[in-house]
Amino acid sequence: MRVYQRFAYLSLTAVAIGLSGCQGYVKKADFDAAINDLRANQTKQQQEIDSLTQQMQQKFAQYDAKIAEMNGRVRVDTVSHFAFNDATLRDQDKPLLDDFAKIVSKNYPQAVVTVEGFTDPSGSAAYNYRLGRKRAEAVRDYLVSTGGMSADQVRVVSYGKAANRQVLKGQSGDSGEPNRRVSLVVDFAGAETQASPAPGQASASPQG
Repeated sequence: MRVYQRFAYLSLTAVAIGLSGCQGYVKKADFDAAINDLRANQTKQQQEIDSLTQQMQQKFAQYDAKIAEMNGRVRVDTVSHFAFNDATLRDQDKPLLDDFAKIVSKNYPQAVVTVEGFTDPSGSAAYNYRLGRKRAEAVRDYLVSTGGMSADQVRVVSYGKAANRQVLKGQSGDSGEPNRRVSLVVDFAGAETQASPAPGQASASPQG
């Protein structure tokens, strides 16, 4: 939330400077009105974030998912897991995605959803980057085609086997399933989530 606030204030300052350059000054009443509007929008946004968090905590209590607020966003960790070297969405993970799509589409259509794909650490970084993306795309496609969410509202990013994002450090195979996952981030501020750059060339070795 603080990141969004700084960006908003900087944007407003830039507008004020632009107006000053064109007109010689900015009326204090106009500037104060703009500040009040900004604060009102921030308050409304935080209320939406709090409301969404509460709804998901209640709705997703039956699922193995963690809900957290962070910098103007709501993160839903571990919405689906995948078999080794596979990007097929499992049937048991679909009910949570159905509930997620209903809540966001009905109450927060202005929010942007980022689907994050992860793998376990086995194999090359390049292959795992693509595998993580395929997993994210599988969830994105389900949210759009079955959940009814707008394609413009859902984007994907892959973190592959990034060590700092692994649930169980260094674990692969049967014990590494927690690492082979997809998480969802609901972004009210509309800030871009940067994908990790595709590392190197693809490897033919099996990955997680």
